[in-house]
Amino acid sequence: MERALTSFIRALRTAGAAVSTAEAIDAARALDVIGYRDRQALKHSLGIVLAKSEDEKLIHDQLFELYFNPAAAARPPAQQARPQPREGEASSDQNEAQAAPQPQGAQSQPGGGGSPQPGQGGQSQGGGGGDPTEALLELAQSGDADRMAMAMERAAAAVGADEIRFASQTAYFVRRMLQELGIESLEARLLDALRDPSEAAQARAQEMIDARATLAREARAHVDRRFEVFGRNATEAFLDEVVLNRAIEQLGPRDMERMRAVVARMAKRLAVRHQRRRKLRNRSQLDLRRTLRSNAGNDGVPFNLIWKLKRTEKPKIVAICDVSGSVAQYVRFLLLFLYALREGVADLEAYAFSSRLQDVGEDLRSFDADLSMRRIIDRVGGGSTDYGQALADLREGHWETIDRRTTVLVLGDGRSNYGDLRLDLFEEIADRAKRVVWLCPEPPGRWGSGDSGMLRYRPFCNHLIHCASAADLEKAMDEVLLAYE
Repeated sequence: MERALTSFIRALRTAGAAVSTAEAIDAARALDVIGYRDRQALKHSLGIVLAKSEDEKLIHDQLFELYFNPAAAARPPAQQARPQPREGEASSDQNEAQAAPQPQGAQSQPGGGGSPQPGQGGQSQGGGGGDPTEALLELAQSGDADRMAMAMERAAAAVGADEIRFASQTAYFVRRMLQELGIESLEARLLDALRDPSEAAQARAQEMIDARATLAREARAHVDRRFEVFGRNATEAFLDEVVLNRAIEQLGPRDMERMRAVVARMAKRLAVRHQRRRKLRNRSQLDLRRTLRSNAGNDGVPFNLIWKLKRTEKPKIVAICDVSGSVAQYVRFLLLFLYALREGVADLEAYAFSSRLQDVGEDLRSFDADLSMRRIIDRVGGGSTDYGQALADLREGHWETIDRRTTVLVLGDGRSNYGDLRLDLFEEIADRAKRVVWLCPEPPGRWGSGDSGMLRYRPFCNHLIHCASAADLEKAMDEVLLAYE
């Protein structure tokens, strides 16, 4: 019972549900009370205990339907699917029943029909002694769904089918399960029958062909279900990690939809992390005088603790983005990130430029983020890049947005077509702002080459960061938020 529940909780965590140890213990207690018989009661109980949000409730309901399928729910708890035991541990299924499959491997006998040795593979799948191949054949022909499900569940547990992570592993686990059932002895006997031209032998061969197809179909169904429970979300997480760490300039059209979802989750994760750190800092110092005063009626025993509250400011960000062709792709994701992060920021001003600087904050506040990005690129991009003119436009029309609480976030490669960089204005920005953070998509080896002004802007930056991927962007934004804690 515990292994089945533990495996289900592992699937929930893989899918993104944050199930704590305490919640897992509560789920085990609920399972002890309800059991597996009443499937709907079990589903609702586990949903209440394990799911804490609408998204997690949806994940729970989907995985419950896949994991606790009706056929499995109709059997006693000892017959439920169980994860592969760790190395060095014996499977409790293999120890508790004679009908449990034993590792088949390549132990079939050469000649003599290839029957496995006693106690191996297919011997016990028919539920009795005698010829293991006949027992396996009888299992496939019996039409007994419960016996077939039990055999498949045990074979899947024995070969570790719960460890499936990619769809390409399906055929491997199907074959391993069939070997665990003793399919090799059946295949060897099938080859012998096919060599015999007699009518009886051919009829017998057809029976074995049909039985093999039935077993393969059942094994495939079990592996497919395990992939949906354990593998699909692991695959999605792996693909998200690949996109997260891939250079933005290398992302193709097929990666864009995934990247948008990854950036949204990344911004949410960063906001939650920032709030948690602020709360922790607020509780880190005990206010001794107020604590003693509050507990004067308790003879000075500090029943009520009072903590010093550190007054912290919400982040205030002014983003200045170069949307010229060379860095437009990077800006798209920075703006998407800021769009997703805007709820955790007290004040967010966003400006974009290629030659002339324009306010794009209103675009970011619109409901459709993708439409906003396209509108910004179409309206502002396309001109000849001029950092000096952009800084002059900022000085003329938006200087009041920068004060001692402001982090100025610049995204661009610093290439200004050999124009005036207006270092005087950039130095003035650095003096007015809390800090200046520059995210440059070009590698450091190219800074200062050609028309790049990065090395000349660098002395006025608190942080100058090479930002080539979404993971780099997350680290940079974490640095920005840290300054307000």
